[in-house]
Amino acid sequence: RAFADFAPAGGSGLTLGADLLVAGDYKPQPLPQAVRTAEVDGYTVALAGDLVPGRASKLTLRVSKDGKPVTDLQPYLGAYGHLVALRAGDLAYLHVHPDGEPGDGKTAAGPQITFYAEVPSGGEYRLFLDFQHDGKVRTADFTARAGTGQSEPAVEPSSSPSHGEHAH
Repeated sequence: RAFADFAPAGGSGLTLGADLLVAGDYKPQPLPQAVRTAEVDGYTVALAGDLVPGRASKLTLRVSKDGKPVTDLQPYLGAYGHLVALRAGDLAYLHVHPDGEPGDGKTAAGPQITFYAEVPSGGEYRLFLDFQHDGKVRTADFTARAGTGQSEPAVEPSSSPSHGEHAH
């Protein structure tokens, strides 16, 4: 499945999806095991928080390199990070912008990037975090299970007209 996530001039954000067909045998593979850290190009990204179906769930991703916190993330498409979630099975798509934005006077350039994601149902999701550092965009990926979240209280993100939660 391919997704195009964009905002046309003068319009609101849109997401288009298309199934891509390829020749060959279909051999589905199980999702990678759910873990709390991902490695990409010498960076370690740690995930804190849990997905809770039907409500805003606080997810905090912490970026480090060589064991040291990265405190100089660079804006990428107007934010210090972008998070995409794809639901296993039907590939339902969710794009979430972080809480806060560069230049707002309160959002640090790392090492933490906080998101409030609302998934529609329980089950497994693949999470992809895009972040930019040293002029290069990198993607860290995780498998997460959305559960009941009995122990996590409901939370609300701060308001931000251009970087709130976007379910597509």
